[in-house]
Amino acid sequence: MTENLNLFLRGFIIGISIAAPVGPIGVLCIRRTLTDGKLKGFLSGMGAASADMVYGAIAAFGLTLVTDLLVENALWLKLIGGSFLLYLGIKTFLEKPAEQAAQVKQSGYFGAYLSTFFLTITNPMTILSFAAIFAGTMFIGTSNSPLVIVAGVFLGSACWWLALSFGVGFVVRGRLDQNRMIWINRISGTVITVFGIVALLS
Repeated sequence: MTENLNLFLRGFIIGISIAAPVGPIGVLCIRRTLTDGKLKGFLSGMGAASADMVYGAIAAFGLTLVTDLLVENALWLKLIGGSFLLYLGIKTFLEKPAEQAAQVKQSGYFGAYLSTFFLTITNPMTILSFAAIFAGTMFIGTSNSPLVIVAGVFLGSACWWLALSFGVGFVVRGRLDQNRMIWINRISGTVITVFGIVALLS
């Protein structure tokens, strides 16, 4: 019991450490929280958390065949993910905010989740990060430890996105007017587009 709790807490910390660095997913989550509401921002983060869970499971269970396949096709994954980032960046830059900044859009929740899941799953560096962390810390000790670690990774990542989306939603969103929302779209779109260009050129 104590060993499993220790493994869960370590996985939880890994989930937060993988999710926390600000990248295109973080920018998307913040922007969607500000424009569409806390729930859509949180669901955007949950897409990334789900992809982290998949990659965490691959690393924890030692599925080297899948890992090798992903690494071998890293170029195509980067091209697909980078192209999608470019699309999202340009779309975000050109998108006009709703007439009422506080209006919550009730559609597109699944699309918000799916888009960030796709972006995260097409990043081959994610699986390499998990593999390096798991190998360096020698986690695997019991037959059920991979499940405990993966559960910790998912909940750690989910808690980060919950804190980020609801924190931004409560602190910032209600203070934005129409003009500021336009600039948020432009800045977010530019940042996401730059991430896409970097992914394509890396």
